[in-house]
Amino acid sequence: MKQIEVVAAIIHDAEGRIFATQRGYGEWKDYWEFPGGKMEPEETTEEALMREIWEELETRIKVERLVQTVEWDYPAFHLIMHCYLCHVESGHLELKEHEVAKWLYKDELENVDWLPADETVVKRLREGSIKDSE
Repeated sequence: MKQIEVVAAIIHDAEGRIFATQRGYGEWKDYWEFPGGKMEPEETTEEALMREIWEELETRIKVERLVQTVEWDYPAFHLIMHCYLCHVESGHLELKEHEVAKWLYKDELENVDWLPADETVVKRLREGSIKDSE
């Protein structure tokens, strides 16, 4: 089975909300995810995440820490997703690839249809505070 390694940003704000984006393309169109994407050769996970967020959202982020690495088997590939807690350093989260985005409080996270791998992270975030989700 093909393996894909990606990074994802759990972007939070001062109010404790999480930034969620809705996919506008592909087999999983209309599902929600944490923004991010594939790593390029020779990139660290943090470098890949900062690049992806700039490309997708024209925003500079501060990567705080790794929250969780998720491994998930989708029908066509095995996913390894490194999820980092981040906050906006500069920029205004302009959507370049996604249809819609929302800021969600912890108790609102289950109000959208997450991609299966992202659901694992959502569950963890709901069980604890964003700051102590290690």
